[in-house]
Amino acid sequence: MPDISTLAIFCALTLGLLVVPGPAVLYIVTRSVSQGRGAGLVSVLGVHTGSVVHVAAAALGISALLAASATAFTVVKYVGVAYLVWLGVRQLMRRGDGDEPIEVKTQSRRRLFWEGFVVNVLNPKTAVFFVAFLPHFTNPEAGPVGPQILLLGLLWIVLGMASDGTYAMLASALAGRVRGSARVRRRLDVGSGVVYLGLAAWLTTEKA
Repeated sequence: MPDISTLAIFCALTLGLLVVPGPAVLYIVTRSVSQGRGAGLVSVLGVHTGSVVHVAAAALGISALLAASATAFTVVKYVGVAYLVWLGVRQLMRRGDGDEPIEVKTQSRRRLFWEGFVVNVLNPKTAVFFVAFLPHFTNPEAGPVGPQILLLGLLWIVLGMASDGTYAMLASALAGRVRGSARVRRRLDVGSGVVYLGLAAWLTTEKA
């Protein structure tokens, strides 16, 4: 298992990534603005239930990769750094979506849950992100990598639910302002790009 210091660093970096909203947060905020706090929290639950699928897949896949080749495992780590750089540059280069307000149709709570679940499960970028990020905090010498990935993934989900739940509550409280949030979304894009690039830079200083 990862040691306490590794887990502390992982939690700190995870929170740094989670507070800069991505597509899942935009989805949750949209639902919160449109249908209120309850709908936003149901969406959070659906999204992170979908995350469980990606965590399990990452744990199984990375374990198999390490068993096949330690070199391949190291390559995946550096490909992960490259992916984070790409995410950062893309966010910085992204243009605003205009001044149109956020408008979506009202959905039942059950549909909100399953929509959030399906949106996350069918998003390949989520799967790639877990594979790119989690291996950097594992130590093959400390034991099997699969359980380490599973533990890190579950920590991510817990922190993600807390962070996204906060966004859902804030968005429902500030619904009027969020509906006209084109400028805000642009600022968040820039912020997320800086976070991704900073994380990539930090990971390159760590041992593979």
